[in-house]
Amino acid sequence: MYEANPKRYDNMPYRFCGESGLQLPALSVGLWQNFGINDDYEVMKDIILTAFDNGVTHFDLANNYGPEPGRAEINFGKIFKENLKPHRDEIIISTKAGYKMWQGPYGGDGGSRKYLTASLNQSLKRMGLEYVDIFYHHKMTPETPLEETALCLSDIIRQGKALYAGISNYDGKTMHKMHHKCDDYNVPFIINQNRYSIFDRTIEKNMLKQEAVSKKKGIIAFSPLAQGLLSDKYASGIPKNTRLYNNKALEEKLNYSEAKALQVKQLADYAHDRDMTLSQMAIKWVLKDSDITSVLVGVHSKKQLLENLKALECPDLTKEDLTQIDKITKEV
Repeated sequence: MYEANPKRYDNMPYRFCGESGLQLPALSVGLWQNFGINDDYEVMKDIILTAFDNGVTHFDLANNYGPEPGRAEINFGKIFKENLKPHRDEIIISTKAGYKMWQGPYGGDGGSRKYLTASLNQSLKRMGLEYVDIFYHHKMTPETPLEETALCLSDIIRQGKALYAGISNYDGKTMHKMHHKCDDYNVPFIINQNRYSIFDRTIEKNMLKQEAVSKKKGIIAFSPLAQGLLSDKYASGIPKNTRLYNNKALEEKLNYSEAKALQVKQLADYAHDRDMTLSQMAIKWVLKDSDITSVLVGVHSKKQLLENLKALECPDLTKEDLTQIDKITKEV
């Protein structure tokens, strides 16, 4: 039977979600990858329990995470029921809805009351939970009025199915509008989840980061390692048995090129000169300012998780470090 590490809170820093009362660990675990139908259950369990034993109290899911869609929630629910249920009040569980999930006009790619309500009910059933701590609208959906989405989030929270609301993949302009709609319905909208890394600074360009700060909302960054590209294993090119190997679609998504490969090598060399792995430096980069609540990492093993956790023990990056990183990535 699992017994949690009694010293699990000793070394993990926690940050508030904007001006809300909720704190998240500086490093959280996402289940976007590696928790699907073909993944090893014991490895999944080892990742989740090792994370909790090291102060990671936040686990992030979505209705469509798998493969197959919903499988990550099923696997997490089993791990939770068998090991972590006595610790429910110590854990922040989030899920999302917004992308296509089932057939027909009510199965996703939107933010309607019908879809969001049905999706959350299904997620709770898959995980065996009475509520989630944070429920996100997963993407901007221009075809659905923001008023409808905000009112649905309000009702979900008042029904006790979620404690807080968040939005994911919004830009600054739309987040600004959603902030005011949530205010109209007294929705505790506290956090934005967006892609953010050394290689992807979109939230700085589309004003999401600035709007979140001005509206006193939290930000949790996913893909801080650019889907693994910002790690030592890519410092000498694309090795076999990696997600990028013979994956032209992912190469295009990450804008991978000979120039990008050279930048990865230069960043890795710079990190090593400072006694860090590239992934550790990439995590420190995202956490460089207090406006980022947490970094969301996906890992395929306990070993990879522990390496990422060690980033929290590394010295903060200096102004000189940040300048050099910007210089290396200038042409990205």
